[in-house]
Amino acid sequence: MNVRGGSESVRSLIAAWRTNNRVTTYLIEELPPPLWSKAVPGSPRQTVRTIAAHIHNARCSWIRNLGARHGIPTPRRVDRRRVRASELVRALSRSSTGIIRLIELGAARGGAVPRATWQNFPTDLVHFLSYFVAHEAHHRGQLCMLARQLGHRLPASVIGGIWQWTKRARESS
Repeated sequence: MNVRGGSESVRSLIAAWRTNNRVTTYLIEELPPPLWSKAVPGSPRQTVRTIAAHIHNARCSWIRNLGARHGIPTPRRVDRRRVRASELVRALSRSSTGIIRLIELGAARGGAVPRATWQNFPTDLVHFLSYFVAHEAHHRGQLCMLARQLGHRLPASVIGGIWQWTKRARESS
């Protein structure tokens, strides 16, 4: 995919990111409230809430590290021990906008995001997007598995819903 000035390619990357964000927010919206404060088995300082909050806070760190010096505002991090699901969904919307701004910045820079002081992925936009989608998919999987381990088996409609990317894409546009 050539994103060097290819506005159609950039629009496609942004659309894919928006769908990923919608899949993440969909899962957060569907997690049962009693599950939110449950401790992770074997890691009692970590909860379902802290894992969910990490998704937003990680986005914020990358937005700051890659985009702050280029004028991209860094959204406020959430308190990983206190954030409510509804607050996190709103925060994810703000950090999603920051990721979109990074994609746009990368497109304006010839198809690559700026390098951070520490970075564990290639700077081209396809790798950039793949890295962030994989990161969130990992944590969505953790959250689904934790729900089951903690006795809150998510309905098939929710588990299936995180794979309904066509539907989520329509919801995100």
